[in-house]
Amino acid sequence: MSASGGTKAILAALGANLSIAVAKFTAFAFSGSSSMLAEGVHSLADSGNQALLLLGGKRARRQASEEHPFGYGRERYVYAFLVSVVLFSVGGVFALYEGYEKLRHPHEIEHWYWPVGVLVFAIIAEIFSFRTAIRESNEVRGQQSWGQFVRTAKAPELPVVLLEDLGALLGLILALGGVLMTLATGDGVWDAIGTMCIGALLVIIALVLAVETKSLLLGEAASRESVERIRSALVDGETVTSVIHMRTLHLGPEEVLVAAKIAVRHDESAAQVARAIDAAEARVREAEPIARVIYLEPDIYRSTARTGKSSGAEG
Repeated sequence: MSASGGTKAILAALGANLSIAVAKFTAFAFSGSSSMLAEGVHSLADSGNQALLLLGGKRARRQASEEHPFGYGRERYVYAFLVSVVLFSVGGVFALYEGYEKLRHPHEIEHWYWPVGVLVFAIIAEIFSFRTAIRESNEVRGQQSWGQFVRTAKAPELPVVLLEDLGALLGLILALGGVLMTLATGDGVWDAIGTMCIGALLVIIALVLAVETKSLLLGEAASRESVERIRSALVDGETVTSVIHMRTLHLGPEEVLVAAKIAVRHDESAAQVARAIDAAEARVREAEPIARVIYLEPDIYRSTARTGKSSGAEG
């Protein structure tokens, strides 16, 4: 994922959420709608989340240090995980609590035109933000379905913004439904139900984000296509005859560590093997530019006659 595409989607979402949050809190002040309060807190939390993503992207660009020799690329995953925590606690749990309180003490909505007008404005603004996130995601997701894109993306920003915008849009529709039902029936219970539905939706989205970003924090391998390109690039058919085994690990969205044991011919000199390793590293970086940290261990290739399998020499 290009950093510029992720930043563009984050900035679009941040601008939309800040303006929406102000409008929602204003509508709550005039109408007393708990749905509007929950939605206002939701938009405020989303704005904070986008600020966290921008901060994570900035901190991840720091140069490697002695204490962190592989750099700070994973900070983007840390801040994406914090987003899920904020969305769950500040957005989801607060909305559930507010809905529960309103369910216990329902009251009619005053000045109905405030919440209705603000929700219509917020839906339009959120559609704009969501459209930007979709457009930027379409440039990198290829033939993947949306579910596959969210599950396999190594850069967390676009999946996070996509899910946030989707949750915000659905939450606005739920809030509008709760307000309209309250106005139609005169029963504030509908406003409380809408608020609780918003809370449940945010909790679900937060849990999905937490699961996906936790996997990235633990360390994910490069994609299957990337691994195949690296494996093919390592072998030259002359000095390097095959890859005995290989491990890859994302140090950040655009940085992969490659560790491989490669099979070399037994009659090659140390100088020839060293040149072959240098050439293999160059081929890998050309085939897969995100493979920036490469460790190669040469070994003697041999075939096990009884099983037909091959292995590296011990020691």
